[in-house]
Amino acid sequence: MDFAQIIQTVAIYAIPVLFAITVHEAAHGYAARHFGDNTAYMLGRITLNPLKHIDPLGTIAMPLLLLFATGGAFLFGYAKPVPVNFGRLRRPKRDMVWVALAGPAANLVQAVAWLVLFYLMRATGVTEVFFLKMAQAGLSVNLVLFALNMFPLPPLDGGRILVGLLPMRPALAVSRIEPFGFFIVLGLVLTGILGTYWLRPLMGLTAGLLETLLAPLRWLLF
Repeated sequence: MDFAQIIQTVAIYAIPVLFAITVHEAAHGYAARHFGDNTAYMLGRITLNPLKHIDPLGTIAMPLLLLFATGGAFLFGYAKPVPVNFGRLRRPKRDMVWVALAGPAANLVQAVAWLVLFYLMRATGVTEVFFLKMAQAGLSVNLVLFALNMFPLPPLDGGRILVGLLPMRPALAVSRIEPFGFFIVLGLVLTGILGTYWLRPLMGLTAGLLETLLAPLRWLLF
């Protein structure tokens, strides 16, 4: 991938990525406030302003460095997590599940929206490759974030969901992994294990379910 292609890739993915991480993190904050924790609200993190959720290292520097270093073959990054004080939730163990699930659910909704936009552009005769690719990028980015965050290992959302669903003793055992979870996930990504055995299968299954869900719309448009 030459420099011009890299710039084009950045331009295509910039808006979908910003929307994906912003709505994901804001959804956690909205859910936490709904269930009794105002921490994110008091810190101004329940917002759709992407600047509040961007982590300079994880959202910008790391993905760009990997994009240039690998030519787009490997990308990894993260946003600034919304702070949640689970002890302030009305029913901490149960409500933790809903707060954690809110982020991936927001990505799933966005994936549907980008796919609908792609269908509408095709149906109305839009042929501008840039916009068609942006819609496809929006779908893929949100599928990746949904699948990655549903991996059942803290501090990912799937790990928090698992902790909330397990009985107390095994839940405590799983929660102790959290300080090392990021490094475990990064190692699984770098070795290809996470992509082969979790990301690609779950993304493929989710994409198939979304296409089935939107089959009536495709039939009406085409």
